[in-house]
Amino acid sequence: MRPLVGIVAAAAALAAAAGVAAWARWLARRRRIWFTRLNDAIPTHAAYWRERARREGDLLYLAIGDSAAQGIGASRPGKGYVGQLAQYVAERTRRRWRVVNVGVSGATVALAVRDQLPRIRRLRPALCTVAIGANDIAAFDPEAFAAGLRALVDALPDHAIVADVPSFYFPPRERRVVQANRILRAVAAERGLPVVPLHARTRRQGAWGIVTQFAGDLFHPNDRGYRVWAHAFRPAVDARLRDLGLLP
Repeated sequence: MRPLVGIVAAAAALAAAAGVAAWARWLARRRRIWFTRLNDAIPTHAAYWRERARREGDLLYLAIGDSAAQGIGASRPGKGYVGQLAQYVAERTRRRWRVVNVGVSGATVALAVRDQLPRIRRLRPALCTVAIGANDIAAFDPEAFAAGLRALVDALPDHAIVADVPSFYFPPRERRVVQANRILRAVAAERGLPVVPLHARTRRQGAWGIVTQFAGDLFHPNDRGYRVWAHAFRPAVDARLRDLGLLP
C-alpha cells in the first residue's frame, strides 16, 4: 500500500509542477501581448496630451513624469492619474484648467532632466505634480538617482508636489524602491516640497491590488490603479488649491 501511496503522491506533485509551469508560460505570453499592446498605445496617449495642452484655460496644471503620467495601462489617456486629477481640480474649483503633460513613456529621472525640463522653463503652473523614478529601479544607482533628483527638484516651482516611487511589492526591487524613496524624501525636504506617500498607498492594496489594479503587463496601473494614485495626490492638491484661494 505504501508504494502505491508514494506513486500517487509523486504523480500529484508532478501534475502540480506541470500546472505551475503551464501557468507561468501562459502568464509570460500574456505579459508579452500586453507589453506590445501598451507600447503601441504610446503614440495615441502622447497625441491626446498634445491636444489637451492646446486647450485654453484660466489656470495651468503641469505634470512631469513617465508612462504613468501619460496614463499607459488605463482604458484611455484621461483615465490615468493626471487625467483624473485634472478632472478633480476642475470640478473642485469650477475653473477651466489647461493641462500640459510633459511626461514621456520610459523616462528615468535623468531623462526627465534632459528632455522634460527644457519644455517647462517658460511655464508658470498653478499646480505641478511629479511622479518619476519607477524606471530607475531595474538598474538602480543611488548616487546617480540622487544627483538627477536634485537637478530636477531645483528646476521645479516652489509649490510642486512630488510623489515617491510606488510599491513593487516583491524583493529585490522593492528593497531598491525603499532606498530610492529615502533619497527622494531627503531631496524633496531640501526644497521643502510635499511628498505624496504613493508607496505606502499602493503597498496597502496588497494582493487584491496586484490582481485588480494592474494592466496585463503587471507593471502599469489600470483605471482602478490610477484611481488609487489620484486619491493619494488629493490631500496635497487640495492644500495647493487652498494656497491659491480656490478652496475655503
